Amino acid sequence: MSAQSAANRRILVLHGPNLNLLGIREPGVYGSTTLDGINTALAALARELGVELKTVQSNSEGALVDAIQQALGECQGILINPAAYTHTSVAIRDAVAATALPTVEVHLSNIHAREAFRAHSYLAPVAVGQICGFGPESYFLGLRALVSVLEK
Repeated sequence: MSAQSAANRRILVLHGPNLNLLGIREPGVYGSTTLDGINTALAALARELGVELKTVQSNSEGALVDAIQQALGECQGILINPAAYTHTSVAIRDAVAATALPTVEVHLSNIHAREAFRAHSYLAPVAVGQICGFGPESYFLGLRALVSVLEK
């Protein structure tokens, strides 16, 4: 895809509950990078890839569902870290399925190597892929993967 046509791509980046506490929240699990740090690095990568980001963080399931629905007609894809809602939210899963926007699920930690309940993702079956366990790099890998999907 040319840089000019890629510039017309807008991606919704969703951060779920408690991710606003990154940098102070369980640094042994989630690292020391803040959410602002992740968003700043994502914005730089987005410029490099020729895409625009719309970024939302919420601790509220309903606000995340609203953002997903509002992405219809505004965004061409979704990069999401649903955090704890990964394992509990049929509503977020259904919103992603309803929009049919290509979605990449990301997690800072390896959810499959943690508590058993974290291994199940309601979102994974309706996402184009899942990247986990690479700390903040999971977001960057996810953005690159999503842009690649959108280019096809």
